[in-house]
Amino acid sequence: MRRELPILGRGAETNPPNRFEPLRYELDQEAWSDEEAPSPRTEFLVDSSRSIITYNDSPDVGFSAGVNPYRGCEHGCAYCYARPYHEYLGFSAGLDFESKILVKTEAPELLRKELLSPKWQPQVLGMSGVTDCYQPIERHLKLIRRCLEVLVEFRNPVAIVTKNRLVARDVDLLAELAKVRAAAVFISLTTLDESLRRRLEPRTSSVAGRLEAIRTLKQAGVPVGVMIAPVIPALNDHEIPRLLEAAVQAGAGFCGWTMLRLPLGVADLFSAWLERHFPERKDKVLARIREVRGGRLNDSRFGSRMRGQGVIAETIRRMFQLHRDRLGLPSGMPALSTAAFRRPTPSQPTLFPLS
Repeated sequence: MRRELPILGRGAETNPPNRFEPLRYELDQEAWSDEEAPSPRTEFLVDSSRSIITYNDSPDVGFSAGVNPYRGCEHGCAYCYARPYHEYLGFSAGLDFESKILVKTEAPELLRKELLSPKWQPQVLGMSGVTDCYQPIERHLKLIRRCLEVLVEFRNPVAIVTKNRLVARDVDLLAELAKVRAAAVFISLTTLDESLRRRLEPRTSSVAGRLEAIRTLKQAGVPVGVMIAPVIPALNDHEIPRLLEAAVQAGAGFCGWTMLRLPLGVADLFSAWLERHFPERKDKVLARIREVRGGRLNDSRFGSRMRGQGVIAETIRRMFQLHRDRLGLPSGMPALSTAAFRRPTPSQPTLFPLS
């Protein structure tokens, strides 16, 4: 039996069957050598959704309304819990998730329309609640920047979580919102080991780039913190103290963490990733994950899915708390305010025109 072929720059290297589709495509591995495999080009498909604000009732998330112009994520993180969402679109949670990106090209216009509606109750909007809003294509499309221009116009608060240094590009808009306590940013860090980062999160920003983004946001007066996510037992949990220290040195003012989640087919994808990159450590990592998930590889229950349970989960929680307190970092982002929210009149000039 031939091993899976490595694909440079991808977190997944297969397209497992879509659980809703009866047909599947399989690569003819006999046509390729053991050293190479065809790397699929990223495709960007128009998403014609007619609304942009989505809602959730999860007690674990921290916000109930969110915006994300992208479905699928080119970052290609091997562990991404959002991968199964792509199956609802007729794609695979594997390579398709990171190579077929749906783009809501009218996101800024839809956002402005929804905020103008009297039905909109001002509240914090979360960005990157599912896939990362600052993935590579955002550099060219600037949909998030244009959405932030709308939020500045309305002074509606936003909370951002991202692994991409590109967020620093929009420091001017975030600083405007921060003046009215309407912006906060979490920079997500998983490891300080660049070799591990390139394999685990192949198309994300470098560790140095993320720390520089923290510095830039801090200097501009934007509340910025670090999110250590995901914590993977026996792989990166030992890095928690150094990750917090590096973030504080860069200017992080608050912190958070989440435990690895492996819903549905992500468990098999991540297991295959371990086999390719850390075969000697695979059994130990999976055993530890099962220990924090009640004997399974995933636990989707509210209240435990973000933290896990058992002795190992409690040890990780205490380690995080100990070093958080040692460094003087509060948990969670500062409270944001809707007090400055406004609906501009048609004749009122905007600070940042949408054109």
